[in-house]
Amino acid sequence: MAEKILLVTTTSGFVPQFEMNNVKYLLSLGYEIHYASNYNTPIYGNDNSRLDETDIIRHQIDFVRSPFRLSNIKLLRDLVKLMKEEQFVLIHCHTPMGGVLGRLAACISKCGVVMYTVHGFHFYQGAPLMNRLMYKTMEWLLAHVTDVLVTINEEDYQAALKFKLKKGGSVFYTPGIGIDCKRFSTIENIRQKIRSQYQLQSDDFVLITCGELIKRKNHVAILKALTYIKDYHIKLILCGSGVLEQDIRHKIREYGLEECIFMIGYCYNIQEHLKAADCFVFPSYQEGLPVALMEAMTSGLPVIASKIRGNVDLIVPEKGGFLVEPKDIKGFADSILKLKENNELRQQMGCFNSEKIQQFDVEIVKKKMKDIYQFAIAKTVK
Repeated sequence: MAEKILLVTTTSGFVPQFEMNNVKYLLSLGYEIHYASNYNTPIYGNDNSRLDETDIIRHQIDFVRSPFRLSNIKLLRDLVKLMKEEQFVLIHCHTPMGGVLGRLAACISKCGVVMYTVHGFHFYQGAPLMNRLMYKTMEWLLAHVTDVLVTINEEDYQAALKFKLKKGGSVFYTPGIGIDCKRFSTIENIRQKIRSQYQLQSDDFVLITCGELIKRKNHVAILKALTYIKDYHIKLILCGSGVLEQDIRHKIREYGLEECIFMIGYCYNIQEHLKAADCFVFPSYQEGLPVALMEAMTSGLPVIASKIRGNVDLIVPEKGGFLVEPKDIKGFADSILKLKENNELRQQMGCFNSEKIQQFDVEIVKKKMKDIYQFAIAKTVK
């Protein structure tokens, strides 16, 4: 009988969106892959259909994102029960609550080697004091029951090195989850088709952003910047879905931007939309190493992004774009205008990003993750 590996994430769209290369590798080694998540709250799409025909065995756990909900006690019990029943040799956790409850359950059940990929610690530089006190303490404690801790940006890697892991454990760095540079570079002759779809004029300057519609993504900063500029030839394609959709639509009406902004929901052909744009904007308060930003770089776009962890790993100021403090509305507005008025600068920055992003190519990440999994798997041998 094949040995079993469990993946744990809070929401069910995570694995098909970001982890399928790792799943394929583990399947190729002969492992049976199980996936514990909340399938009632898919993200990166409207359903769980992308998990069909993947050979992944699913387990419903009613995860919530808040660490303060009493329901987390029942969720922990459910995870412990699952782990005791299935006897997984390796448990790989992702997302904040998946990482907390998954590791606690593994410790209680005494089941398997414990691996956690950090997609962005909550105690990042500039985080509220409460985040730094509570989440850093939580991660310090959980590190003691963690065998393998994987980080995806430099700030988190340096923070993780200060933790004491389980005896024989180790901290690793990998440059994100990887980006398929070839997939984006082969898209051609699509720019005008997409622009026509939105009835954009030849002199329209098109911004694009992509991300879940939640507070952390700070989409309202770009809305305010466009209101500050008052140039109706600057358009924004806003890709993403989420709990703040109606709030953002209300802001668009309030600011009088209905003719300038296209809210298109989750975008299944993002590479084509990126090719239709002139600049990528990304005003988040918090990131790990953002795939959306990497996709924009691969598409040869200049970038205006918030000056935060993850973004600073990717964007070289004045070479690949501009980095702006998340609340600096004038800074975003001025950067938009600089790029709108200088086509040569846009081309230079876009070319620079196309070269820079090669360091984060998926083939590089695949090799690093294979080495990390081999380290973890070696620890499963008793």
